Amino acid sequence: MIKDYKIEKMSILAMMIAMDVVLSPLLRVEGIAPMSSVMNVIAAVLMGPVYGTLMALSCGILRMILFGIPPLALTGAVFGAFLSGIGYRLTSKYLAAIIGEFIGTGLVGSLLSYPVMVWFTGSAQGMYWFVYTPRFIIGALSGSIMAYFILIRLDKLAYIQHVKGIFWPTIKKI
Repeated sequence: MIKDYKIEKMSILAMMIAMDVVLSPLLRVEGIAPMSSVMNVIAAVLMGPVYGTLMALSCGILRMILFGIPPLALTGAVFGAFLSGIGYRLTSKYLAAIIGEFIGTGLVGSLLSYPVMVWFTGSAQGMYWFVYTPRFIIGALSGSIMAYFILIRLDKLAYIQHVKGIFWPTIKKI
């Protein structure tokens, strides 16, 4: 018998969104948001690319509304969460999730932030394509490393295995 876990999935997603919105401002330096990367990797591993991307998108919108953060909150997080989830789905390894976060946030997100911010500010004066890349890479790498150590600890919890079973019924623990 296959159970329908829709309510539990939505509850877990809501808790992850709340944790991301609360934790992201704690270690944030302008342009460097390692806690966002921590939550992206954890969400990608626990919930997969679709729910992880939904979490990142929701958190980015909430941070823009609540904290007045520019659209960098979206460009930085969404691609990292998606590629992190894809990496974990393909390999079931934390390293693949970390690489996905690095590529998605550190490279893709940082490069797409330039045209978004040119549109947002209305000017390209004093900006260049790689203006956000160093900060995004630092945030993605530091956050991903923290997420790795947190995931190692979380793996020991029975409820986390239950959550992985809800979102990843076909992936077997290696």
